[in-house]
Amino acid sequence: MTTRIRRRTAVAALAALALLAAPAVTAQALSRPAPAASTAVPAGLPRPTGPYAVGADVLHLTDRSRTDPWVPGAGDRELMVSVHYPARAGGPGVPAPYMSAKEAEALLAGRGLGDDAPARTSSLGTHARTGADTARGRFPLVLLSPGFGNPRATLTSLAEDLASRGYVVASVDHAHESMGTAFPGGRILTCAACDAVEAAPDEAAERKVLKTVSTGRASDLSFVLDRLTGSRPVWKNARMIDRRRVAVAGHSIGGSAAASTMFTDARVDAGVNMDGTFFDPVPRPGVGDRPFLMLGTTSFHHPGGEDDSWDKGWQRLGGWKRWLGVEGSGHSSFTDVPVLEDRMEVTLDPTVTLSTDRQVRITRDYVSAFFDQHLRGRHQPLLDGPTPGNPEVVFSRP
Repeated sequence: MTTRIRRRTAVAALAALALLAAPAVTAQALSRPAPAASTAVPAGLPRPTGPYAVGADVLHLTDRSRTDPWVPGAGDRELMVSVHYPARAGGPGVPAPYMSAKEAEALLAGRGLGDDAPARTSSLGTHARTGADTARGRFPLVLLSPGFGNPRATLTSLAEDLASRGYVVASVDHAHESMGTAFPGGRILTCAACDAVEAAPDEAAERKVLKTVSTGRASDLSFVLDRLTGSRPVWKNARMIDRRRVAVAGHSIGGSAAASTMFTDARVDAGVNMDGTFFDPVPRPGVGDRPFLMLGTTSFHHPGGEDDSWDKGWQRLGGWKRWLGVEGSGHSSFTDVPVLEDRMEVTLDPTVTLSTDRQVRITRDYVSAFFDQHLRGRHQPLLDGPTPGNPEVVFSRP
């Protein structure tokens, strides 16, 4: 188990575009051309599938009740949040950037991807507009937490798609837990938490650090929820949010944080863990009768598999639940990494057999179906069992 923990969460795994590809990646692999079956280099993220246009805002939040756990000398805990929301078609607004050039440079520095790599990453096209007019109505809120070392930008495709389907989505960058996040004043904060994991002398110490990440992110997410739905919200369009319908989802340790948030915050109605070990074990009675979705690989997360936290977590989840494995997927299949691989013309995880389109489509369809069913009360047959159109999706522990 120790080797897999380190491959999937520690700094060694971040060497691949700093984007948590599951297997170790060599310099030769990073420079390897894309497989022959790949399509033309994409200009942007896949188009959202919902009926709404998408708007985007960026918020800088400071929790003055907590000191940063990784760099105490930095003072209060800081967060950067991207809010994607249903918008009106046309009207004002300019295309939202995928990430800043400085963030891309921090992510890719020293990775041997060429001088143009940061520009190619930061210029990836999005479908959201900053300053877009809001759509009419009130919409459920989804909080998103990225994988360890990953910036919030790596969940942009999912965030845009959910917003297009009628959700307000707040994606959170947790300070000092990403390889590169831009903060006001030109600051680029790097991953001090990664250094703490790397310095852990053994697996037990490493798990302790990662549990701290998971529970700390739960505090971050609850704080963001406070600031978006409280009596004096920080977001100018907060009136769009239906505070009675709130969910949280995350990738990798962000998925663990999603569960941690549900353990401690009764305002959260539903949660999704995308291929993340439960470093904060699901307690009894867990999340009570609230629904929870576990969506991940079949190579690592499967009944009786290498990560026993899913077996234990499943047994303690008391409400509606699904454990879905995606055959042919990899750890980063549930993020924008497949699109970035195509963009950079590299292969980070040669074990992945699904096309980029299938990886993106499966993640979007099943996550949105889960939220539609549990935040909107619309029954989704997709979640009832295997379907002919999705042969890769395996229902475990029915």
